[in-house]
Amino acid sequence: MTADADRIELRGLRAVGICGALPEEQQRPQPFEVDLDVHLDLGAAGTSDDLTDTADYGALGQSVVDIISGGRFVLIERMAQVISDAVLADQRISSVAVTVRKVRPPVPFELTTSAVRIVRGRPSA
Repeated sequence: MTADADRIELRGLRAVGICGALPEEQQRPQPFEVDLDVHLDLGAAGTSDDLTDTADYGALGQSVVDIISGGRFVLIERMAQVISDAVLADQRISSVAVTVRKVRPPVPFELTTSAVRIVRGRPSA
């Protein structure tokens, strides 16, 4: 295993926000669920047992909640991109996979969630 395989996983983070192409979706907040796979070298944290040597998943989660509850989006693709940009602001993080699920999407058939998953990495120098 290499440090590239190290990751912090957040699953099922829930927040309410405005996102959707339909007019009613821009008027009424709705629930979203987010999963993150945050890739960074966890070797130092594993040795030191010190929170400053890793990415704080509490802070990451709060950032996601703030983005969803404080933003206004048309597409969940855009919401996922804004979340990935915020995660990658920590220079220690090499890449992130973001899954955003719209819970109970407004479609005329039974559908539990609709989702997008994006993977973004740090640009090569």
